Amino acid sequence: MKRTKNFSLLGATVLFLTIAQATFAADSGNESAADKQRKFIAILKSDAPPQDKAIPCKQLAIYGNKEAVPALAPLLADKELSSWARIALEAIPGPEADEALRTAVPKLQGLLLVGTMNSIGVRRDAKAVDILAGKLTDGDVEVVASAAAALGKIGGKQSAKALNQALSSASKQTLPVIAEGCILCAERFLADEKFTDAAQLYDAVRKADVPLQRKLEGIRGAILARQSDGIPMLLEQLRSPEKAEFGMALRTARELPGSATTEALSAELKRVTADRQVMLLLALADRKDSAVYPKLLETAEKSFKATRVATLGLLDRFNNVSAVPVLLNGAIDEDADIAHAAKSTLTRMEGKKIDAALMDRLPKSSGKTRQVIIELAALRRIEAAVPVLLASAVDADPGVRRAALATLSSLGSEKQVGDLVSLISKAKSADDRDGAEKALAGICGRTGTKAVALVLPLTKNNDSELRKSGLRVLAMAGGPEALGAVTAAVNDSDESVQDEAVGTLATWPNNWPEDGAVAEPLLGLVKTGKKRSYQVQGARGYLLYVQENKKLSNADKVKAIDDLLPLLKQPPEKRLAISALGGIPSGKSLDSLSTLAGDPAIAEEASLAIVNVATTKGLQGVSKEARQKALQTAIANSKNEATRTKAGEALKSIK
Repeated sequence: MKRTKNFSLLGATVLFLTIAQATFAADSGNESAADKQRKFIAILKSDAPPQDKAIPCKQLAIYGNKEAVPALAPLLADKELSSWARIALEAIPGPEADEALRTAVPKLQGLLLVGTMNSIGVRRDAKAVDILAGKLTDGDVEVVASAAAALGKIGGKQSAKALNQALSSASKQTLPVIAEGCILCAERFLADEKFTDAAQLYDAVRKADVPLQRKLEGIRGAILARQSDGIPMLLEQLRSPEKAEFGMALRTARELPGSATTEALSAELKRVTADRQVMLLLALADRKDSAVYPKLLETAEKSFKATRVATLGLLDRFNNVSAVPVLLNGAIDEDADIAHAAKSTLTRMEGKKIDAALMDRLPKSSGKTRQVIIELAALRRIEAAVPVLLASAVDADPGVRRAALATLSSLGSEKQVGDLVSLISKAKSADDRDGAEKALAGICGRTGTKAVALVLPLTKNNDSELRKSGLRVLAMAGGPEALGAVTAAVNDSDESVQDEAVGTLATWPNNWPEDGAVAEPLLGLVKTGKKRSYQVQGARGYLLYVQENKKLSNADKVKAIDDLLPLLKQPPEKRLAISALGGIPSGKSLDSLSTLAGDPAIAEEASLAIVNVATTKGLQGVSKEARQKALQTAIANSKNEATRTKAGEALKSIK
């Protein structure tokens, strides 16, 4: 049967101990450390039950010294208090605690022995080596594991000798745990730069018939302990066909210091297969060795595709401006994966030196290179590129023109608006005009009314397409002048411009929901629109304005919709009003919806909206009777079973 390692008491006892600890803290606030120690020792020596002694043990880890050891030592053999006593003994300074733990070892068995040896390991008591070594042949595997681990933590030649001897004669069951102790001991040698001692112990483990994980730990340590002399062994593992050994070698490659290691790993890049090349490359980059950088630049230009992609993605770690030409070459590569990796790295690289290097190349560049640098100017927010962008907006290369206009959209200011207006007027293709318009819209969306005066001439141009562009741009700028120009365009001589103006007015509240000035022209469309579609768009825009305008109270919104209702002739338009009223939780909206529910053409929509408003959480200012009346209206006018059922359930909840 497997032993339990849980030494704690039952839940009720744990709760008791927590309360007891709080009580101790409250009672001991004004006592000195010596007074507290005497009190806790007295409790341990008393006939108090175990649960009363647990917290004093824990407190002695803070306040105890050698005087507390005689009271704690007997508890090591107590199955209920052993773990509590060891908390204190592990913390108390001085040889007395060490001696108490050593003395207890021969008297203990099983988990009590395991716990005590664990504490010896924590304290790294060198005098306990012989006692622990004697437990390496114990019949209990857990005891052997604890002894080996403790010896490993203590370290030193005496521990190493005991572990090495045990390793050579261990049984199949105890060999893995003794090997683990050897690894721990060797790690201590390695940390103390006792490389020869570390190598001997690591070698013993890697040559033993131990599980793969222990063997890999032995090989790794043997490489590191040999320092530069371990390079051949490292390369041997990198060439292993086994994934586990190759993976261990990659981790070790990151740890083994020295330029010789970097050079050997760099040379190995040419020997490994393509799939392993990428992983070795990542290990090289993680070494953070400046000697790696030239090799990375070389690999980024000439290698397998996967390796090039990986290398290009690593160059930002060094943030060296000399990588810019290599990355630009990659960014214009015909292979999309290579180009994306290079461009992403150039975007991530930090510092004004990188910006300056890109800007130095921009005036001299052409074609795809110029396009990429312009795109990077947007991604890196290089505002110094703006003067060159205007010239690039008329470049012979369409890709350069598109990139320049897109970048102006994000970097330009009102200073470029006049030039862009002129550019739209002179554009020779629909694509160029569209790009310039988007750039203008982007700038106007950021600068607002500052740019309106410069855009207004577009709305008076003889070219109807330019007039429509002007309207779309003005919608991004907003303000009274822009709205006035859009409103005037509703009566333009060109029907397509009229359509654009109406559509712009109808969606004006999307961008400017609190612009109350738009209400009048929208109502005007509903009343006198030249086309039926204009009237519908006007109604939709007006209702959107009512819904989105936060300056309007619910009562104002309902009144505005009620005033609009007589102008709505067709069911589709009325349904728009119902939708708007359904989003206003008020008694007045219920009244308006109840009236609309009397129209058979829209009864279903109105009835459902009534139910939704009446059941809105937090509905205030509406009497129970008013809600009941509205719900009864919904039941009376709806033929939809789901709506009627929901209304009925709401009625029952009100009653």
